[in-house]
Amino acid sequence: MEYTIREARPEDMEEVLNLVQELANFEKEPDAVEITKDDLVKHGFSDQKMFHCFVADTSEGIAGIALVYPRYSTWKGPAIHLEDLIVSEKVRGSGLGTALLDEVVKYGDSLGVKRICWEVLDWNEPAIEFYEKKGANVLRDWDVVQLDEKGIKNYLESLN
Repeated sequence: MEYTIREARPEDMEEVLNLVQELANFEKEPDAVEITKDDLVKHGFSDQKMFHCFVADTSEGIAGIALVYPRYSTWKGPAIHLEDLIVSEKVRGSGLGTALLDEVVKYGDSLGVKRICWEVLDWNEPAIEFYEKKGANVLRDWDVVQLDEKGIKNYLESLN
């Protein structure tokens, strides 16, 4: 399969959103995606850019993405978070995931980050094996903690 890894453009966001939905379906959360194409354009390409995205462009369209954003580690310093590395199911095993991860690591290095971090579902053994083969440490003794929109509102209401 021939492909090009490149930085995403605003006109790519419809296909990016389709891949995000494909991932949500795979992760058994088909109704969880609330973001729109317009949100992605606004958040990724405005003056207050919130993320950086790479796409795997093929003759069939965009078949993979890697979306990252800046973080800061109080122990290590500058970092980036890999929010999603998505390769469409129909082209998994073609090398796109490796090429996208390569681009993320090169990007992080160019920024001088001390860490690149991300999460993976504990039942997604193919992804875990992929990341471990690339030299990533899968920290199984950490739990992800989140406040969703409702949780934020409830928290703030509890302050009053």
